[in-house]
Amino acid sequence: MNFFESAWFQELWERVIPAASPAALSVQTLIIVLVVAAIAVGVPFVWLRFRLLVTLVHELGHAIIGMLVGRKFTGFVLRGDMSGAAVTVGPVRGFGRVITTWAGYPAPAVIGAAFAWLSGEGWAAPVISMVLLILLIALFRIRSLLTGLVMVIAIAAFAALWWWRVDAIQAPVLLGLGAVLVVGAWRHLGAVLLGGGSQSDPGVLAQLTGVPKLVWNLSFAVICGLATWVVAAEFAILIR
Repeated sequence: MNFFESAWFQELWERVIPAASPAALSVQTLIIVLVVAAIAVGVPFVWLRFRLLVTLVHELGHAIIGMLVGRKFTGFVLRGDMSGAAVTVGPVRGFGRVITTWAGYPAPAVIGAAFAWLSGEGWAAPVISMVLLILLIALFRIRSLLTGLVMVIAIAAFAALWWWRVDAIQAPVLLGLGAVLVVGAWRHLGAVLLGGGSQSDPGVLAQLTGVPKLVWNLSFAVICGLATWVVAAEFAILIR
């Protein structure tokens, strides 16, 4: 028996492969998903907790894009005021620095849209596996107790979804999480539009490139708009 035929490998592999067919979600399930997502982003007490998740995706967006363009990711923090920071080391100017700085605000919208679309196509299990792997790797780059707490909670939640794989649960959870991330991206964008100073991402981008903050904010809004369309279209397809 070779490595790939071992029983334990097969057990793990069954938790990674896509579903044989997309999960059939009832209208009642989709309504529940929408209600829970609305509570997550609309009730202040609940949103304060979920906002940290959006911030986590924002900071990991900086980190992942930074590494893809050759920068070194050294650490990140989430703060009690729901803000965060990710540190990548590399040239202080140039395309790599610009795209790394730009990536934060679109990240929750892009990831949210991907969650919604892929879950509807039966790919919830591979997505959860990839997210879990990324979180486990990022765990070694935390730089505060709060960051560690949020990461442990996120890892535990995704690990439970991964280990006790039930396609009929994974799909709506990812769909709802995708909706939360997209709406959260809009809320984060609204906050930076109202109070973003020279040290905000669009402020830094303006300093690096000479392009006004308005243009960068518009680029964020375009991505958020496209992501919203993807999520809305996926809900519409599933409701049919």
